[in-house]
Amino acid sequence: MQRNLKNRHIQMIALGSAIGTGLFFGSKNTIAMAGPSVLLSYAVCGIFMYFIVRALAEMSVHNPVSGSFSAYAYEYWGPAAGFVTGWNYWFNYVIVSMAELIALGVYIQFWFPFVPEWLSALACAILLTLVNLVNVKTFGETEYWLSGIKVSAIIGMIVFGAYLVFAQYGLADGIHNLRAYGGFYPNGFTGFLMSLTIVMFSFGGTELIGITAGEAENPGITIPKAVNSIIFRILIFYIGSTAIVLMLYPWNEIGNIQSPYVEVFSANGLPAAANVLNFIIITAALSAYNSALYANGRMLCNLSAQGNAPRIFRKLNRRSVPSNALLFSSAISMAAVFLLYIAPQSAFMYVVAVATAAALINWFMILVTHSHFRKKVAIGQFAPSTFPLPFYPYISYLCYLFLFAVFVIMWFTPGMSETAFIAPLWLLLLFIAYSIKTHR
Repeated sequence: MQRNLKNRHIQMIALGSAIGTGLFFGSKNTIAMAGPSVLLSYAVCGIFMYFIVRALAEMSVHNPVSGSFSAYAYEYWGPAAGFVTGWNYWFNYVIVSMAELIALGVYIQFWFPFVPEWLSALACAILLTLVNLVNVKTFGETEYWLSGIKVSAIIGMIVFGAYLVFAQYGLADGIHNLRAYGGFYPNGFTGFLMSLTIVMFSFGGTELIGITAGEAENPGITIPKAVNSIIFRILIFYIGSTAIVLMLYPWNEIGNIQSPYVEVFSANGLPAAANVLNFIIITAALSAYNSALYANGRMLCNLSAQGNAPRIFRKLNRRSVPSNALLFSSAISMAAVFLLYIAPQSAFMYVVAVATAAALINWFMILVTHSHFRKKVAIGQFAPSTFPLPFYPYISYLCYLFLFAVFVIMWFTPGMSETAFIAPLWLLLLFIAYSIKTHR
């Protein structure tokens, strides 16, 4: 593959993958669960995600390959870990792709209610698949501008919303909305805890920085810069924009169909702003799907290079793109079109539940793989890291506890308990598949 991703591409790719349906569409579910305490949920989850991504970044700087932590698990932990990690990550991003397509169908109906959700989702999937097939530079430029539009829009929305809060409605009314209607924890501390599962899904994709390492121009410089800045920007965007929404509109009146952002600005007598926001939200979902498809193609190609996937997925086209892996991943993600056809109202939460469980497995595997890497550094097998995880190993222990807590919370969260039960079975299935592969 070619190292044609610049620092600006990597910064925007990481932002693009993490700011999508989780913020604009999934936030309605977290607000319904936690009320204003969702702001604390974003802060807590963002801090833990930062340290998980730092663990991955340490390995990415040491060994910049496109297979990211699947390649690291294969090298530092063992072939079975590489197999399980790679396939789980690929599956995770297929599910994330489906979530973005489902959300796109909903957003587009805001303007064109007569267009079936499944049809617009299908059209978007085909368009972005073609973009990814051109070359990595085209993908990088597309993602740069898609992400740039939504990041600029979020900043503008925060500024405009702050103007409404301070100049038009008054800060006192905004604070009143945060404290009224049941208080900061309107559904109790239980509601706050349950919101953590969907919030963690929102931050999923931040680890895509590791995937880009294999095609970055100068990974030793660009990866640390991206990691050190990206998580704080995401926290500002999530907490800042959600705080504006909650201060402008009672949390318990935010509807269940549109994005909270579109609904809030429409309710404030700004239909033009709502239309602009809907365009931004569509851009955000396109960007996140674009990044997810990129990650899937690279991960499946790396699995093939390890001998853990059919050889056909290792093939690159004449523009150094893993075209077969991309096309297969895109085709599988289009199962979302079928879900929209049979269950348009509940499809998104089904997909979020599965994606969160798969993401938890990914993050756990990153931490364990990182521990294996540091053990090899300690015995002198590798040179000392130039971008070490702070407070290791204690911060790793805290991250393990947090991920385990989120998994336990899933058991008691409506709509996610079944997924928490399926996740261990999915892991077992992957290990059985590896055992069958090695004994053929």
